[in-house]
Formats: sequence, C-alpha cells, structure tokens
Amino acid sequence: MRATLFLPCASGSEAWLADEVLRITGRTGETGRGGVWVEGDARMAMQLNLESRIAQRVLWPLIDGPYRDEHDLYDLARRVPWVDWITPQQTLRVDVVAMQSPLQSLNFSALRIKDAVCDVLREATGERPSVDTRRPDLPIALFVGPEHAMLYADTSGDALFKRGWREDTGEAPLKETLAASMLAAIGWQGRAEDGPLLDPCCGAGTIAIEAAQMACGIAAGSLRHFAFERMLPFRAQMNTWRELQREAQARVHAPQVPVFAGDVSFRMTDFAQRNAQRAGVAHAIELKTADALQRLPPMPRGTILMNPPYGERLAAKGTGTDTSREGFEGGGSSAEFFGGLAAHWKRHYAGWTAWLLTPDMKLPGLMRLKESRRVPLRNGAIDCRLFRFDMVAGSNKPAARETVP
Repeated sequence: MRATLFLPCASGSEAWLADEVLRITGRTGETGRGGVWVEGDARMAMQLNLESRIAQRVLWPLIDGPYRDEHDLYDLARRVPWVDWITPQQTLRVDVVAMQSPLQSLNFSALRIKDAVCDVLREATGERPSVDTRRPDLPIALFVGPEHAMLYADTSGDALFKRGWREDTGEAPLKETLAASMLAAIGWQGRAEDGPLLDPCCGAGTIAIEAAQMACGIAAGSLRHFAFERMLPFRAQMNTWRELQREAQARVHAPQVPVFAGDVSFRMTDFAQRNAQRAGVAHAIELKTADALQRLPPMPRGTILMNPPYGERLAAKGTGTDTSREGFEGGGSSAEFFGGLAAHWKRHYAGWTAWLLTPDMKLPGLMRLKESRRVPLRNGAIDCRLFRFDMVAGSNKPAARETVP
C-alpha cells in the first residue's frame, strides 16, 4: 500500500517541514503552498505522525478529480472502495477545506460525501456507519478548489499540535507546531552545538517543552493516539506501529543542551512545570518565576527565543496585575516593556542572540535595535515576523537611529 502523502502545515513553514520529512524518512518531499507531498507507505505515514513536529496532519489520498457541484462530489466519493477503510460498526466525519470554490454550502458538500460512504457500505453489507464529530474512526478530509476536488483519509485524527501533554494553558497559548517552526527557523535542533536556549516569557511553556523534547530525543507524538490505529488498512500494520514506538522510546536520552524558561507570573510557571512533567522533560528545563526585565543570563552565551506577551503579563512580579490582551501598537506598557527589555539585554546579555515572534513590524523601533534578520511566519491567521537581534554591550546608538522599513 503506497501513496503520495500530503502533510499540511502553517504558511511559511513548508521548507522547514520538507527538511524535517527528509530527516525523519530519508525521502525528499515536494513543497507546495500550505504543505509537503512525499511518496510513502503505511509505515511512513505512521512514522510521520509519531515524529513530525511541524506538520499539522498526515493525509492519505483516496481519490481526486474535477467537479462542478455537490452531485459531482457524491459521484467522485462513490468510486472509493470504502469497505476497505471502514466497517458499518465504525464512525466517520467529513471536514471540508475550500479555496476559490463555487460551492454554496460546505456543510452540504460534507453531507454528500457522507452519503456516498454510507450508500457504498449499505449496498455492500446492508448496513451503514454512523457519524461521530468528536472522535471518528475514519476522519475524511475534502479539499475543493475552483474546479478540482481531492479526498483524503486523515491518518492523524486530532491535529498534530495536540501532543498529549498540554492540560494547563493561559490566554492565547502558542501552538506546539508553531513553536517547532520557530525552532526550525532559527536552526536550533537540540544538539550540543546549538547551545542553551532561554524563553524568559514562557507562558505555559510551549517553546521550552518543544525544545527540551528535541534535546532529549523524545518523539513529538509519543504521548498520544492517532486515527490510523482504528483504520482498516492499518490494522494489519500494528506490529510495525509498535516497533516504531519501541524504536522511538529507545532513542530517548539525557538532554544534550540546557533549556531555561520563566515567566513573571507564578501561575504560568506553575502551568509550565506541570506541562513539562507530563511531557517527560521536567528534568530538562530550568524554570524560574522571574521578571524578564531583571533576569540575568543563565550562561555566558546562548539563544533567546520568545513569543512576547501582547500587552499581558507585563507587570512586575508580585503586583498582581494582568492587563487585558491587546495588539502591539507601539504605545503604553508595550513600548515601556520592550524598551526596558532591550536595555537589559544590552547590559547583561552581550554575546547572546535573541529571536522574537511578533505581529508588530515596528518592534525593532520600540526596542531601539536593528534586526539582523526577519523571518515571515503565521500564527494562525495573524501575519507575524520572527526578528533576530544580535546583542552587543553598550548603548548601540547607531542602531537606535535606524528606521525600520
């Protein structure tokens, strides 16, 4: 059983996902808008689900073809041998993604695909499967463009950013797949040569936990289950799946490089600590409740990677103040915070490299620093930049006069 798998990812992460696929499987994938295609088999689909940190899902193609309306979609879906994928005693769900589609109702399109599956099963067995919108045995993904439609079996089930360790969160938590993309963007892979990593505004700990799992060789999906475990074509491959799990567990090791994290909020560092314990990396992260404006460097050299608070958690430790989330507008507490952060880094973090993810293109101006690099990234629907600042001692006055394009 072989197919051209499709791994969707956040826009801007395609090249990093292709590198990850090559690293995991040894196969070169083809990048396209919104994901990577790679030729593989059932074992590879299971392996990518287990180990990919950047992919959102692993999709197995079922059929594709032209269409004009929902009736064409029904006819297309009827050509799939559904009895090879699902029994009448199992459940299904259909999700639809459309781009420039002429369809008037995506819900009706999903209904027609469901009808096709049920009709094929009823004709073959006399019974039909049921719909389960929460945890279906066969999640089906329908992609419709202007004239072409594709049907996939979603071998992941829950999106891959759901690693299985997150229970405690704050407001607007960072997705694990985005944290992995940030780490890929800066070239940090958890190797000794990458040097220590620090997130001084860690929130619930997502960046630090992703980094620590990488430093310990822990597979991203080692704590969760996947939809393919209930799909008929994969049931005969369960010995292979258990072998992949054993191999992944055998690769776990002591951290190769230290990871440091902290937050001004006791509540958030407590969340991060509990999440780290569930993720199996509490021993690999040094967590500290500390104000980023006061925290001294834990080592002489290293990398700072952070998704700064958008106006929240900016108050000094112990004030008990949590301002409401706001956009970066270059004023108020944000300007004060980032100006103070840059001054603190220049005073104490000479030799460090700092990376900040933000939707505010004027952040370098707020910090009175000149970025050495800016990397486009999307945080969901938000267009962001990952800015790099190379810290040097002193006032850096020439950089302070730089204007940001």
